[in-house]
Amino acid sequence: MKKKIQSILIAAAITLGSGVAAMAQLQLPAPSPAAMVMQTAGLTEITVEYSSPGVKGRSVFGSLVPYNELWRTGANSATKINFSKDVTIEGNKIPKGKYSLFTIPGATEFTVILNKDLSASVDSYKKEEDVARFMAKVKAIESRERLTFLFSNTSDTQTTVDMEWDKVRVSFNVMVDTDAQAKENIDKELGRTWRTYNSAARYHLDNKKDLEGGMKYADISISLKEDWFNVWTKAQLFAAMGKNADAHKWALKAKELGDKSGNFFYKDNVEKAIVDWKPTTDKKGKK
Repeated sequence: MKKKIQSILIAAAITLGSGVAAMAQLQLPAPSPAAMVMQTAGLTEITVEYSSPGVKGRSVFGSLVPYNELWRTGANSATKINFSKDVTIEGNKIPKGKYSLFTIPGATEFTVILNKDLSASVDSYKKEEDVARFMAKVKAIESRERLTFLFSNTSDTQTTVDMEWDKVRVSFNVMVDTDAQAKENIDKELGRTWRTYNSAARYHLDNKKDLEGGMKYADISISLKEDWFNVWTKAQLFAAMGKNADAHKWALKAKELGDKSGNFFYKDNVEKAIVDWKPTTDKKGKK
């Protein structure tokens, strides 16, 4: 009898333990799931981390989220925004780094706040820790159930951060200094190989901002080692300057070198350019 009772107790304990373990492993959707979005603008990475509450049939702005009161701009802890390099927002110079993002909602515009204290809450927030405050206009949108951060209008010089929830969109522009950052990177790398100078020349070619500067880098690259690729870069720079006769001459040279190369990956482009840039002659035989 004693052994029977022991067996029953052991079986009950195993059953109870299994039930507790099952409860501990139970996973359910979070009311405000964590979210993160990242965008690269030029050479700058911008990341937003937040918790995403739902509308759930409620009246949001002006009710659930009161007007004219500090808001953590999401659920749970305050939203965080990180910049991998220095940026400018609405005229405010923002050093690279991570900040908490608070807002003060209004019917027609929000006050957007970047604060140094990453652990700040609405109750512990201190204005003296602000890095910047600026205004952002409210725009009406189709209803969005969950709070969402997006990036739009991204280029090498800027991106727009959009916050959307319910029927409201609030946006602000982040300006990045890609040209200065690229120049700094070029200056650090120059003096190493012909490929580095060629990359610097192609950067100026692609951006069409300083073709003369690009030509100087192309010439240095060629002086270190004449390759079909840097010769082709020089041909393209001449063409971008409107000097097609010079462009044609250097394109011919690029083809000559490229045909001897085992990696002439712009062969079709070069051959097309030779035709397109071929100097024309008038009836007297003058170019």
